[in-house]
Amino acid sequence: MNNRTEISDSEIQAYVDNQLDPDRRREIEAYIQTHPETAVLIEDYQFLNRSIQALYDPVLDEEPPKQYARTQSDRKPKQRKLLKVAASLAWLTIGGIVGWGIHPAGLMLAKPTDEHETHLVLPASFAHVVYSTETRHPVEVTAKEEQHLVGWLSKRLHTDIKAADLSKNNFDLIGGRLLPSTNRMAAQFMYQKHDGRRITLYIRRGVWDSSETTFHYSNQNNTSVFYWIDGEMGYALVGQLGKKELLQISQEIYQQNMLN
Repeated sequence: MNNRTEISDSEIQAYVDNQLDPDRRREIEAYIQTHPETAVLIEDYQFLNRSIQALYDPVLDEEPPKQYARTQSDRKPKQRKLLKVAASLAWLTIGGIVGWGIHPAGLMLAKPTDEHETHLVLPASFAHVVYSTETRHPVEVTAKEEQHLVGWLSKRLHTDIKAADLSKNNFDLIGGRLLPSTNRMAAQFMYQKHDGRRITLYIRRGVWDSSETTFHYSNQNNTSVFYWIDGEMGYALVGQLGKKELLQISQEIYQQNMLN
């Protein structure tokens, strides 16, 4: 490869987005033939791009509602939120989800940090392992009392939270519970599929306060965690699912949170 054996993250992004010059692209294609770990990484990124495009390309073709033609100062809070979601999803499609430098409307894919691991990923994955295997007491409050559950957890976390509806992903809410989480309290919602598989959504305030929504993926002892930071709130979706399925469910949760 003409002494250029190292491939940087930015070159992987450019390769996936078809932005490399032909000579460098051929060099990388030759390189990944003998480096399967890099090939797998590129395949993952290509899948992320395709899945985001399939979900959100229609946003680019939609005409904006007439009421959004008013000035920014005249828009109601919910209208501004809807515009932010649409702009974020459109930029994801245009720029590619693997572009770690992309943050035009508050949505980006970022590398995990030690802070996230300590205060969000590890406690979320541990709580999942402990409670998802329970048969008699998997939750503290069942889905039959969803309104009470959401109200109670919102009060204890000092912020409004919600239990996402994941029925389109074939997961039903079982219920949830309140948990300690390092220096704060956390909420855990549990969902179950018809085949018995369970996932948990772990929510807590953090020591972070991000102006951009950052997405991350981690694997803890064969348990996948897809997590994101939105302002001072941290969300971790945990389960023994493939990265693709976990990503799709995370996208659904994010959309519901933004549109409500």
